[in-house]
Amino acid sequence: MVGTPINGRTRQVFTVVNGGGLDLGPSSAPPSNAGSDYGVIEFTREDVEALLNEKAKRKDRFNYKERCENMMDYIKRLKVCIRYFQDLEMYYSLEQEKLKNSLELTQQKCIEIELLLKIKEEELNSIITEMRRNCTSLQEKLIKEESEKSVAVESLVKEREARLDIERSHSTLSEDLGRAQREIQSANQKIASLNDMYKRLQDYITSLQQYNGKLHSELSSVEDELKLVEKEKATVTENITMLRGQLTLSVSSQEEAIKQKDALATEVASLRGELQQVREERDRQLSQVQSLSSELEKFKESTQQSCTELDSLMLKASDLEAKCSLKDNQIKALEEQLATAEKKLQVSDISVYETRTEFEGQQKMVSELQKRLADAEYKLIEGEMLRKKLHNTILELKGNIRVFCRVRPLLPDESCSSEGKIFSYPTSMETSGRAIDLAQNGQKHSFTFDKVFTPEASQEEVFVEISQLVQSALDGYKVCIFAYGQTGSGKTYTMMGRPGHPDVKGLIPRSLEQIFQAKQSQQPQGWKYEMQVSMLEIYNEMIRDLISTNRSSSDVTRAENGTPGKQYTIKHDANGNTHVSDLTVVDVHSAREVAFLLNQAANSRSVGKTQMNEQSSRSHFVFTLRIYGVNESTDQQVQGVLNLIDLAGSERLSKSGSTGDRLKETQAINKSLSSLSDVIFALAKKEDHVPFRNSKLTYLLQPCLGGDSKTLMFVNISPDPSSVGESLCSLRFASRVNACEIGTPRRQTNGRSIESRSSYF
Repeated sequence: MVGTPINGRTRQVFTVVNGGGLDLGPSSAPPSNAGSDYGVIEFTREDVEALLNEKAKRKDRFNYKERCENMMDYIKRLKVCIRYFQDLEMYYSLEQEKLKNSLELTQQKCIEIELLLKIKEEELNSIITEMRRNCTSLQEKLIKEESEKSVAVESLVKEREARLDIERSHSTLSEDLGRAQREIQSANQKIASLNDMYKRLQDYITSLQQYNGKLHSELSSVEDELKLVEKEKATVTENITMLRGQLTLSVSSQEEAIKQKDALATEVASLRGELQQVREERDRQLSQVQSLSSELEKFKESTQQSCTELDSLMLKASDLEAKCSLKDNQIKALEEQLATAEKKLQVSDISVYETRTEFEGQQKMVSELQKRLADAEYKLIEGEMLRKKLHNTILELKGNIRVFCRVRPLLPDESCSSEGKIFSYPTSMETSGRAIDLAQNGQKHSFTFDKVFTPEASQEEVFVEISQLVQSALDGYKVCIFAYGQTGSGKTYTMMGRPGHPDVKGLIPRSLEQIFQAKQSQQPQGWKYEMQVSMLEIYNEMIRDLISTNRSSSDVTRAENGTPGKQYTIKHDANGNTHVSDLTVVDVHSAREVAFLLNQAANSRSVGKTQMNEQSSRSHFVFTLRIYGVNESTDQQVQGVLNLIDLAGSERLSKSGSTGDRLKETQAINKSLSSLSDVIFALAKKEDHVPFRNSKLTYLLQPCLGGDSKTLMFVNISPDPSSVGESLCSLRFASRVNACEIGTPRRQTNGRSIESRSSYF
């Protein structure tokens, strides 16, 4: 019995729902009414595991009344346990809300403190930056003024040096001027003496010219005489010797006169050259005198200008000294202001340090509250996992069909309703993640399922919820998962995913990957598995093999035209297995082989275009994986089956606009889904006769709906406001399915059947 002492020791309270590993005593445990029938009872992990693993003691196998009473008592104890953990969950959820509220208050206080701290820091930073800016600007001004002062001092020194240089140059120039004046006087004296000499030379030249004229006249007279002599030569031949002598004398005197003339000419030329040199030297002296006089005038002007500039520089220097004294006073005042600002900064640093220490304390408190919140969330998650486990155990004991609801996102071409979203998801503790509300014409319809997936849920999140169910197939159970919903609601996307996008793989590829990974991980434990795959579709109430190698296009054409092709028959044996005759079964060893077969089946499946869906599935797709497992060390054998079914979508002819072959397909799909609805109604009412044979689909699903299989249905819903009527019908149908009891799942541990090449459910 739960809560009783064992071996003289009282069991410890279940630590998963206690904080920090402490025991839940009478003071810390929440008030619970779980012990209304059994008194106040507290459950531990060992109690729960013992309760789940408890086997009924059967004294008499055929005493059904005793077995029923034992089962009722067992279910009652399970309800007490579940109620206890629900109360515990509510208590800790309240504690979690309190912790969250206190955490929010402390976080708000921290945020306010941070805001105040930031405001103070910003103010202090602005004051500091402004003071620094003023200090830097004043320092720049000071540096600028000092540079200007140094430049002015340098210019003053340079001007003084220039003035001294000018004075020196003025003295040197005055000396040069005196020297030049003396040289001019001496040059004038030389010029006067040269003028006198020039006059004497001119007189001498005139006398020489006169003498030369005389000589010329004498020469002309001599020539005249020679002419007379030549004339008289013929007559005076006898006096020739005497005349020759006279002639030689006259020639020699003439040569001497010519020589004197040449000497006088050379002397005149030399005198002329000296006279030219004297003239040139006089001109040069005159030009030097003129240049020296002009330079003297320039020096006089420059000395006057430098004197005026020196006076202005002296005035500037006095002004700069006054400015420097004023700037020194300003710098002293600014230094005093800077000292006061630094004192204020020290005071603000102290206040900042105090606020920072207070903020760190608040942060520590927040971190502690966050840790406590994380612990509470962890305990809440473990409690939720335990609740799910107990809920699944109760469902398995009841034999109910599990139902998951998934709402697909709005497509880009679908407009949102003017009244807002038609779906809402309650967030209360009891229905969080399991409830959905639909609003139609102002009326609210509420539904609760085993799990509800919002449009934001990913393929991986959906698969995590069914992964344990898929694992059951490897453990030897029959598992059936099928997707139901109107056309365009996302059934094929949920089951198969989108081709060419590995990140959005559907349930079928992910289930196969998990099974083959589990197969590899269980090999060290001695397990060996063999797996077989078959795939079929029900099109217009006819079974078609999708992976048959002998399938021809003529068979497909005959099936589409309604003419019978190859006939497949469905048979059920005594063990609850369903056989489909002549159906192709392929041995597979890896997920890659199954993916290849899935692509082949997807290419062979019947699809068509309607007004509601661009690529609408026109048939029911059934994927079957048979699993045979043998443990060589324990000689244990298991035989499991995984059925994954993508049903064709229900549709209204007024909306789909189907005609011709599409009309026949729509009628066949709606007929088979209507037969499925009739079967669900009969199971819900627990009628004696269930019409499984009304369609191929229900007859094929008979072991899943009325046998010992673990069955889960995905109801896919479209958020399009124009499909709200079909969505409401789908949700109502799913609620009826969830209420159906089909029996307790049974693990198959027998060996492989003789008909190993025929597909069964």
